[in-house]
Amino acid sequence: MFVHKINEDLSLKLIELKDADRLFELTDQSRNYLREWLPWLDNTTKLEDTKEFIKMCLKGFAENKSLTTVILFKGIMVGVAGFNQINWSNKTAHIGYWLGEQYQGKGIMTQVARALTDYAFKELGLHKVEIRAAAGNKKSRSIPERLGFVNEGCIRQAEWLYDHYVDHVVYGMLVEEWI
Repeated sequence: MFVHKINEDLSLKLIELKDADRLFELTDQSRNYLREWLPWLDNTTKLEDTKEFIKMCLKGFAENKSLTTVILFKGIMVGVAGFNQINWSNKTAHIGYWLGEQYQGKGIMTQVARALTDYAFKELGLHKVEIRAAAGNKKSRSIPERLGFVNEGCIRQAEWLYDHYVDHVVYGMLVEEWI
C-alpha cells in the first residue's frame, strides 16, 4: 500500500474503502464550507456516494492514471489530495486537494502540495506538475503561489459550480524549476 510520510505529523495514504466512513463524515462536517469551490458536494449525500468515489479512485490508481490519497494529520484523516490525472505520454500530473474546514490555516496543504510535487519529479520522473484553482479561490491559489509555481494563465468558464461558471487559474512547475 502507498504511504508517504511527510513529517512526524503529516502523511499521505492511498485511499481505501475502509476510509469511507471517516471520509464521508469529514465531507459532511465541511459540506457548506467546501461547497463554495467544489462542484461535487450535492452528489455526495450518502455513504454509498463516497464508496463509489473511492472505487473510482482505486480504479484510476490500478490503471496508473491517478493517485488519490487521504491526508493524515496526527493520525486523523483531514482531507484528500493527489494526482487527479497523470499523463505519462507528456509526463505531467495535475494535483487536486481539499481539506476539512477545521484543519485550515495550519500549513497542511502547502506541505502536502510540496510533497506531491517532489514525489512527481523525484519518484515518478515527471516533467511538469499543474495545479488549477478557481480564480476567486484565494486560499487554494495561495498554495501554488507560495511554492513558486508559475501562473500560466486563465481558462475562462472552466467549471460549472452549481449555478454559475468559474474561471480557473492554471499554475505550472517544471522539473528544472523545482529541483
